[in-house]
This record gives sequence, structure tokens and C-alpha cells, in this order.
Amino acid sequence: MATFLYKLGRLTFRRRRFVALIWVALLAVAGIGAATAPAATSSSFSIPGTEAQRAFDLLEQRNPGTSADGATARVVFKAPEGEKVTDPANKSEITGIVKELQSGSKQIASVADPFEAQAVSQNGSTAYISVSYQVNSMELTDATRESLEDAGKDAQKSGMKVEIGGDALQVMPHTGTAEVIGVVIAAIVLVITFGSLVAAGLPLVTALVGVGIGVSTITALANVLDLGSTTSILAMMIGLAVGIDYALFIVSRYRAELAEGREREEAAGRAVGTAGSAVVFAGLTVVIALVGLAVVNIPMLTKMGFAAAGTVAIAVLIALTLVPAALGFAGKRVMGRKARKAAEAEKSPEAKPNMGTRWARFVLRKPVWVMLVGVLGLGIIAVPAASLEMGLPDDGAQPKSTTQRQAYDMLSDGFGPGFNGPLLVVVDTKNSSDGKAAADRVSEEIEAIGVGAVIPPAFNKAGDTATITVIPKDRPSSHATEEVVHSIRDAGADVKSDTGAEVLVTGATAMNIDFSQKMNDALLPYLALVVGLAFLLLMLVFRSILVPLKAALGFLLSVVAALGAVVAVFQWGWLGSLFGVEQTGPIMSMMPIFMVGVVFGLAMDYEVFLVTRMREAYVHGESPGQAIVTGFKHGARVVTAAAVIMMAVFSGFIGSSEQMIKMIGFSLAIAVFFDAFVVRMAIVPAVLALLGKKAWWLPRWLDRALPNVDVEGEKLQKQLTDEPGSEGGESDERELVRV
Repeated sequence: MATFLYKLGRLTFRRRRFVALIWVALLAVAGIGAATAPAATSSSFSIPGTEAQRAFDLLEQRNPGTSADGATARVVFKAPEGEKVTDPANKSEITGIVKELQSGSKQIASVADPFEAQAVSQNGSTAYISVSYQVNSMELTDATRESLEDAGKDAQKSGMKVEIGGDALQVMPHTGTAEVIGVVIAAIVLVITFGSLVAAGLPLVTALVGVGIGVSTITALANVLDLGSTTSILAMMIGLAVGIDYALFIVSRYRAELAEGREREEAAGRAVGTAGSAVVFAGLTVVIALVGLAVVNIPMLTKMGFAAAGTVAIAVLIALTLVPAALGFAGKRVMGRKARKAAEAEKSPEAKPNMGTRWARFVLRKPVWVMLVGVLGLGIIAVPAASLEMGLPDDGAQPKSTTQRQAYDMLSDGFGPGFNGPLLVVVDTKNSSDGKAAADRVSEEIEAIGVGAVIPPAFNKAGDTATITVIPKDRPSSHATEEVVHSIRDAGADVKSDTGAEVLVTGATAMNIDFSQKMNDALLPYLALVVGLAFLLLMLVFRSILVPLKAALGFLLSVVAALGAVVAVFQWGWLGSLFGVEQTGPIMSMMPIFMVGVVFGLAMDYEVFLVTRMREAYVHGESPGQAIVTGFKHGARVVTAAAVIMMAVFSGFIGSSEQMIKMIGFSLAIAVFFDAFVVRMAIVPAVLALLGKKAWWLPRWLDRALPNVDVEGEKLQKQLTDEPGSEGGESDERELVRV
């Protein structure tokens, strides 16, 4: 592989104008496609195989047009001090708003008058209008949302407090500011790392080209493939991260080759042949992690994973072709004056060792202590992960300044916390001899469990399906509400055996519980798949059993430690005020798998780049200890810069007002910190130092069975040494065509 990539690097360097034109043309085509494609609608959120989803599907079948999984809103009114919402003036105002809402949008399915639906608190201080929509929250138009927001403004003038809750106002948070901050910090780090504006700009420009092509392609195909409007977010985040990383690795190796006195074209070929091989396999691990999201069997996640994997593949291709072409345009300006002086200083016998060299030598002197401190430190931080509770945040996790949170609090005060998350119990009486009796029995069973309220069964026109609304006593995301759902389902099993009627629990709260359970069940299979495939891939790269094993175990340690930190901050509230956590609660159920997928890919980037350089030095004759020093001498600075850039990109999301985005940003940033600086920079060299030559051991039979992909460039080095004439140009092109 190294030989092929070496020839590719030289060819793209030499034919840089043609290569640049191809990528610019691809960007233009993707951009035009995105601009002319129909606007993407958000694909419906479904969780195949869960009870809540089966209930929604049953309602759609038996009550077509009801949009059981459509968006909902609650307009909550609180009368001024000393007044009631039932006072004539206030009642008239609320009734007028009901009519205004009914005519405000074609997307509305129903609007319930609070005075007819008994949605007035016992003391008369609070009332709410329930609004149901025909489509989910992501498919609501701006006009529909505006009519909802405008509905209560007139009532506020009369002195009543009006707030709006529910998922109708929920929109995908805009992350543009966070991305800009991340790119700015990345630029600063790259300038410090390279000491050259040209060298710093190359990774940024090429990464943005890759992200532009990837996201534009997703936008262009959104309607055709039903990707939805949320799919590009993960692709953009991951594409930007790996795009900068991969280009950074190639540019860094190119500068190192120039520093050793090689011609520019030869340096580009060697950079792509060596660092490019690491990029290919690092990219493959990221693709495995993202495509592996399909094991969760949630269509939205699967589409997001495949779209992001496609963007990563584009980032790899850009690193192997556009980056060397851009290096051709950059000329010697890619080496700043300070970098040239540093390169000359390194060649002298009195050269001062850099920070990476000094750290590696320290680890070699104290490998046991470094490993123990790293493992025990992460182990202690990981302890809270044993108390991990997963769920989905409700409006109670919103900032107190938002209308959703204030509506949530007003409903809790006026009616009880359970009113914020009603359960919908669906009774399928088609196979029951007496459907009404079966539905009544279900109501009695639910009342016996102990809930806030049970609204009597309502049958459809055919009389074969009844719906019962249940109000729990506790808030939607509480453990007590989850127990109520399980208790109703347990009681439903007895009802089915006695009457033949099937009982299904659904609603937003039950859907969240089922979603969390599905994510929890998928975590271990997902980990096994991703880590197992990556282990095989790394065994192929490093031709070792212990190095991939150490890489996988180190990753698991950093992920568990990151989960521990997330639980401590967002579930227990430790240092919560520092990160803007206003209410503690369960950890978002999607977050552990999401974090595993993203961080695993980045962790393997650092592992492959750092250890490949060590392996390269080892196979070229250096001792195991000296190979570790060489790997850190050339790789530590680049890996540090890449990790700092990623932490900056992810940390930008911590400032979001959305608890979910804040949690994702914190978890990814802390996980990258643990993995890059504790695992890869400390535990990995310590373990390799203790293993010595055993680290690179591979059974002979396995060595013969595995194909030699020559990531470290051993064959390339031998070829270049034995055949000086191979550095010619046209022969490379003919060889590439033949391959």
C-alpha cells in the first residue's frame, strides 16, 4: 500500500492543477445540487420493534389521519394574583385564543378548549389548551410555529401569564457559532504548531472542501433518500474533525521530509506513502464505527451513520490527493522561517530534544509509575459510571428563561408534575368478546397501580380500539414514571390472557423509555462489533496482537472515564453550575453510543498515527525503546495539536442553551482529552516500554496468513534504496494505471 500511495502522492503533486480542478468541480456540482434540490423534510422518528411504536402504528391503522405521533403543544395560562382563569374576562380571552389557534394553521389536527376538556386546576389559577398537529415537530412550518407563539401575546396584555410547552416549538439547535469558534481555535493551534500561515491554512481549507462536498451531497439527496434535515449535523461535526486531522498528519510528514533535505515532489510522495497509509486505516476505523450504528436498528441513526461515514471517506480521499496537490501550490512557503531554523538545528549533533522526546524518555525511565497513575486516575474518574441512568431530557431540563421550562413549571404547580408527560394506553379489543368490559378492566388495573389520574376509555368509530390517557404522579423523566409504564405493561399481560385484548403503552414518555432501553440493549453489541473489527484492522496494520489489544482496552478505559465525568456533572450535579447545568437528570440515552462512535474513530486516528511512526522506526532497525522515542519525537506535537483542535470544536457546544447539545459537547471534549493525553500519550508508551519486543510479536502462522499492507513503508524504503531511478515521474503514472 505504501508504494502505491507513494506513487499517488507524487502524481497528484505533479498534476496538481488537474487534481485541484477535479475537486473544485465536485464541490461546485454538489453545491448546485444542494441549492436546486427540494427542501428536505424531517423524516419521521420511528423505533422499530418497540411497544410504543407498535401502538402508534396501530392507531394510524385504526384511526387514519389522527397522527398519533404528531407534534403537540400546551398553551398554559396563569391568572393574575387574586383572580381565576374562570373569571369572565379571562375565560373570554382564553376561548378567543382557542378559536385563533384552530384557524391559525392547516397543520393543526385538534385544539382542546380547557373549559370543555377539564383542563383547569382545582384552585382555578391555571388552565391549558392542548394542541395536536398532523406532522411531527421537525416538519412544522415557521408560519405554524409563529401562529402558536403569537397566540398568547394578547392574553399577556390582559395580565395573565402565558407560556408554551410541548415539542411543537422544538427545533434543531443552530450550531453555526460553535463551529466558527472551533475553526478559529483550530486555526490558532495550527499556526502555533506549524509556525507558518500557509501550512496552517492547508488543513483548514482542504477540510472545509471535504465537508462542503459531503454536506452538500447529503442535502442534494435528502429528499430522494429520506435523510431528513438532521442528518448533516453529525456528518459536519465528524467531517470537520477528521478532515483537519488527516490533512494535519500529511502536512506534518511532508515538512519532516523536506527538513531531511528531500526534493518537494519526493517529499510529497513519501508523506502520502507513510502518513497516508496511517490516514487510510484511521479512516477505515472511523467508517466502521459510524456504519456500525446500524446495529441499533433505528433508521434515523443508521442514516446519520452512513452519511457521516461517506463524509469521512471523502476526507480520506482529499488527504491523499488534494493535500499533496495543495502542497505543490504552496511551494517552500509551507516551511516557515522558524521551522527551517528548527530543522537545521535538529540536524546538528548538539540539537536540543523537543518536548515529545523528553516526555518519551521520562516514560521509558518510569513506565510502571506512569501506567499506574494513568490507569488508576481514569479508574477513579470512571466510578460514577456505575450509577449511569439513561433517559431523554424533557422540558424540565430546559433553561429557566425559556417558555418551555416556564410552562413546565406552571403545569407542575397547577396540576402536578405528571401532567407534563401523560401516557397513552391503547387497548386493541379486536380479539376480545367484550371490548368495553376489557377496556374498563384496564382502567381499573391502572387506577390500582396508583397514578395521578385516569381518563375513561375512548373508542374509535369501529369500536375495536380504545385509548386511555394516564397522568402519572411524577415528572416524565423520573424513575417512578418509568416504573408506572412497566407496571401497566405487566398488568396488560394478565388482561390479554383473560380477555384477549392487547394493551400497549405509548406517548412521548413511553417512547422515550423504549428508546432508552433499545439504546442500552444495543451498547454492548455495538461495542463488540466496533472494537472487534477495529482490533482485526489494527492487527493487520501493526502485525501484532498485543498492540491492538492495548489500543482497544485503552479506548474502553477512556470512554468509561468520560461517562463517569458526564454522570458526575449532569446526573449528580458536581460542578454543574460551572457548565450551566440547571437541572440534573438521566443521561441522554443516545449519548453513550454516540460518544463511542465518535471518540473511537478519533482515538484510533491518534493511535494509528503515533504507533505507526514507532512501528516504522522499529522495522527500520531501531530498538523498541528508541522506536518509542522516535515516534514521540515526530508524532507527539501533531497528535497534541489534533487533540486540542478536536477539544476546541467540541467544547464550543458546551455553551449551548440545549441540555442535550451541552452534554454531547462536554462528553466528546472530555473523552478526547482522556484518550489523547492520558491513554495515547502516557499509558500507551508505558505499556510498550514494558512489553519491549513482545509488543510486536505475531505468531508465524498468522504472519503468513495476514496480507502485508506495508503501512510503515518498509518495502517502499527498500525499493527507494535499491532502485534510485524509481524516483522518476512518468513511470509512476504508468504504474498507477497498471494498478
